[in-house]
Amino acid sequence: IAPKSSLKFFEKEKKMKTKNLSLAAVLLALGTMLHFLPGFVFGMKPDFLLVTMFIAICLNKKPGSVVAISLCAGALAAITTTFPGGQIPSILDKLVSGMTFYLMVQGMKKPSSLTIGILTGVNTVISGLVFLLSAFFLVGLPAGASLGALALAVVLPTALISTFFGGLLYKLLERLNVARA
Repeated sequence: IAPKSSLKFFEKEKKMKTKNLSLAAVLLALGTMLHFLPGFVFGMKPDFLLVTMFIAICLNKKPGSVVAISLCAGALAAITTTFPGGQIPSILDKLVSGMTFYLMVQGMKKPSSLTIGILTGVNTVISGLVFLLSAFFLVGLPAGASLGALALAVVLPTALISTFFGGLLYKLLERLNVARA
């Protein structure tokens, strides 16, 4: 029979996993709802679903959880995408950027909201490029659009906006004593 102290530890771990997975679901739902907002910067909008996915990954640092969160975010993005044929690229970009974000955060003991914001921006660029490249090869780009033009006109501004919102959301969760990346 295990000592009572070890049982308390496992009970606490189980509660933390449930709490963090529940918070991940809430974050992804919030990101999905914000995904429906019209573009507010020259018709563009940040990928709030991507931002909330990265924050959820900060809370759930197990590789299996990261894959599950990334797949959920990819499925939600695929359902809500307005890009013609963007379903598979949406799933691919969330998987790749989710794993790269996880690998970048993995080595940090206590990242700051600034660091999380910057990593959100960097991985938003990765996500955008993976999306554009996979869309280019799988379904093609809209008529008259080039990879470079879309990267400059959409991916980079989105990354800048996502950097701000990623840092802000992480700071908010830190203040609420929820974020422990």
